[in-house]
Amino acid sequence: MRRVLAVAALTGIVLAGAGCADRDDDNPFAVGFASPAPSRTAALPSPTASGDAGVCAGAKQAGSAAVQTYVQELAQMLGAGATGDRKTEQAARRDAEAALAGWRDALRQHSARAEDPRLRTLLAELADEVGGLGTDVRAIDQTQFDRLQGRLDELCPA
Repeated sequence: MRRVLAVAALTGIVLAGAGCADRDDDNPFAVGFASPAPSRTAALPSPTASGDAGVCAGAKQAGSAAVQTYVQELAQMLGAGATGDRKTEQAARRDAEAALAGWRDALRQHSARAEDPRLRTLLAELADEVGGLGTDVRAIDQTQFDRLQGRLDELCPA
């Protein structure tokens, strides 16, 4: 039961953070730390404080997609664990870990492309933080993650 409450709390934290993010009205369940992907007809993002608009947009988009998948799989994992469905629990754990690994790799790629050294360093730090998350909801350091997210928002304003 504690795990279910922990994932509910984690989901609440993630969704609260998503309330501050730009949302795609076509997908009311879109969550994350950033704007959704621009439509194919949308203009290119305007320059950001760091001058790395494409890097910012890509990093935020990767985070949005990964967080949504991660939270869904984590909830499924904990629910399956509570009912004793070990096969589903393990599959959901692998999928949650894969979402984090994909996000970490995307952050590293965007870090390598960033021209602004502050953004490059921040994305590398975020990649390290994401890489250490895992599926133990008790080990997630939301304060550290919020601090890094705040720095990303400063360098990549919407």
